[in-house]
Amino acid sequence: MTTTTATVPSTIISSTPTLSLSATPLTVTPLAGEPFGAVVKMPPYTNDPSALNESDFKILKEALLTYSVLVVPNQANLSPESQHKLTTRFDPSTGTQYGHDEKIFHSTKSILAKDGKCVPRRPEVMMVGNGTFEAGHEGMKEFKLEHPTHHTFHKKLLTEEEMADGQTRFYRWHIDAALYELAPPVVTTLLGLIVPSTTEKQKILYEGSDEVKEVVKGATAFASGKIAFDLLSEEDKEFALNTTVVYAPHPYIYINNCKATSDGLTIESEEPPKETPFDELPTWEESKVKRLPLVWTNPITKNPHLQVHGCCVYQLVNSKTGEVVAELKEARKIVQRLMRPAIMPKQIYCHGWNAGDLCIFHNRGVIHSVTGEFGREEKRLMHQCNVASGEDPFLLK
Repeated sequence: MTTTTATVPSTIISSTPTLSLSATPLTVTPLAGEPFGAVVKMPPYTNDPSALNESDFKILKEALLTYSVLVVPNQANLSPESQHKLTTRFDPSTGTQYGHDEKIFHSTKSILAKDGKCVPRRPEVMMVGNGTFEAGHEGMKEFKLEHPTHHTFHKKLLTEEEMADGQTRFYRWHIDAALYELAPPVVTTLLGLIVPSTTEKQKILYEGSDEVKEVVKGATAFASGKIAFDLLSEEDKEFALNTTVVYAPHPYIYINNCKATSDGLTIESEEPPKETPFDELPTWEESKVKRLPLVWTNPITKNPHLQVHGCCVYQLVNSKTGEVVAELKEARKIVQRLMRPAIMPKQIYCHGWNAGDLCIFHNRGVIHSVTGEFGREEKRLMHQCNVASGEDPFLLK
């Protein structure tokens, strides 16, 4: 795609085909053939996105909030310090707290316990991936990472025949957030260091339809909250705009013994219940339970985004009256119905990784999911960073 150079206004119109600066050749070009997302070309004075000057960083931030996912190639040398600096630069209200309480995150009673290991000198940066790695990486002793697989989390599993046919699943659609006490991060950065073959493909079959999505093995899937909202009926839009999501306290421990639906959007409600009883959870306070709008406003475009972590939802509440409109089982069904159209093949962007790719994504504008089935010793290594915000997302009405 041909890019152009032009002065960019402080407010970006979402139909703008290419964003760039007249003074420097930093360019942001929409991804060809994708429903959202863009690729960034760095300016000649630095290849470190955390070191961009103020005017260039402003372009980067406005582009992120416009296109939701930015891909910055050739970042294999980005240090954990620079990745942390870049991530926090997007949100002036943020502190130094990782997006999750680390003690709860690594609890053996949490579904997230195996999801990664912290870089010792910069614990907000998490190492995720698959395989065993020798001592020396970022000061680590020998360590092992385990790629999430639907075999440990989904209620209904792919058969051996389906696996042999090259099928995979969306593991868990989610927002990077503790969803208890801490405010959801504004941005997540994900850096691919060791990645599987970029030519090997797997496919996702959509249960209950003829739809198929082919993905590069290990691709990260993104679904747009804006698209999700736009696809709703007028009645559902009205419902969503007037609904608050109540999340379970310590939600990843609450659902630790549960299994997900085959689309990865939410949890199967079973009898007897598999959820951890509230009185068996770590100590929690009612005031720290997260109550967030079902629809969040994009601060640049002002577009409404349907944003919900369907696996952790507990109740849906009327924002005006405070009345509970859906308890756990029904709340899950409603969230799955509302979000399902937005994860269909033509609506999502699945990033197939090249070594050195840095994905910057608007954690308050998209949900995302791991895909891919790996062999036990197949290696994949990524650095992920998100930092809790100082304030919760909001909805303008």
